[in-house]
Amino acid sequence: MAKVTIQQLQKMKEDGEKISMVTAYDFSQAVLVEKAEIEVILVGDSLAMTTLGHEGTTALTTDEMIAHIRPVVKGAPSPMVIGDLVFGSYNESIAQAIHSSNRLIKEGGCDAVKLEGALPDTVRAIVDAGIAVQGHLGLTPQTAVLLGGFKVQGKGHDAALKLLDDARRLEEAGVFSIVLECVPEELGRVMSQIVSVPVIGIGAGRFCDGQVLVFHDMLGLFDRFTPRFVKQYRQIGQEIVGAFQEFKEEIRNGSFPSEEHAFSGFSREEADGILAGIKSRMN
Repeated sequence: MAKVTIQQLQKMKEDGEKISMVTAYDFSQAVLVEKAEIEVILVGDSLAMTTLGHEGTTALTTDEMIAHIRPVVKGAPSPMVIGDLVFGSYNESIAQAIHSSNRLIKEGGCDAVKLEGALPDTVRAIVDAGIAVQGHLGLTPQTAVLLGGFKVQGKGHDAALKLLDDARRLEEAGVFSIVLECVPEELGRVMSQIVSVPVIGIGAGRFCDGQVLVFHDMLGLFDRFTPRFVKQYRQIGQEIVGAFQEFKEEIRNGSFPSEEHAFSGFSREEADGILAGIKSRMN
C-alpha cells in the first residue's frame, strides 16, 4: 500500500469509500496494522490506560506520546500516522499548542496531530504553522468531567446544533478530518453531510465517512470496561492468557523445552566428564 495522504482520504470521502482507522502504540502493533492495510493510525492518548495503566488519559505527557509515536512510525510506513496532543499540552496558549505540535511532528515523526474540542483559533494557528490537524468532537475524554462523564453527547436539538456549528468552525479553521465520538447516529450522518472533510466515527453510527476503534478494545486486550460502541473482533486477551498458562504447565511437567528447542555441542558423556573434572578440582 502506498503512503496514505490527506488528499487520498478526501477523495475516499468524495467517492463514498469508507475510511478505516485504528490506534496503535508500539512497533509490533503498527506492523500488524500495516499488514492489514488500514488507512490511518492514531497514536491516541488512550495509551495512558491501555498501555501505561492510568485510570484516565490526563496523566499522559508529551514525552510519553513521542516515545510511542516513534516506533509506530517505524512499523507502519504506509498509513497516515496521527499523534494525539495530550491534556495540558495545548490549552494554555496558542504558542504552547504550536510548540507541542512541532514536537510530535519533529521528534515523533508522525504525519499530523489531533486535538480535542472546538478550538478553531488554535487549529488555524497550528495549520498556519504547517502542521496538519485532525479535530475531535462529541465525547472528548480529556474533558469528560465537564461533559458530565463518559456519556452520549449531542442529544437534543440545541446540543446537536452546537456540535454541527463546532464542526463547521473546525472545517473553516483548516482541519483535514474530524473524529466524532459517542453521539446519536443521525447526528453523525448529518455532520458527515454538512462538512466537506472526512468525519471518522467512534460510537457515532453507521453513516460517518469512516470508523476508528482502539486496538486493545477491538481485540479483547483491555478488560476494565468495554464501551457499547466497541465490537470485539477477537478475544486475543483470553488466548494470550491461555498460552501463558500452557507455558507454565509445560515448564512444570517438563515437556518444555523439548529436544527440538535445545542446542547440541557436547555428548552426555563429554559433559559428564567436564563436570567430573570441575568437581575434582573443587575438592
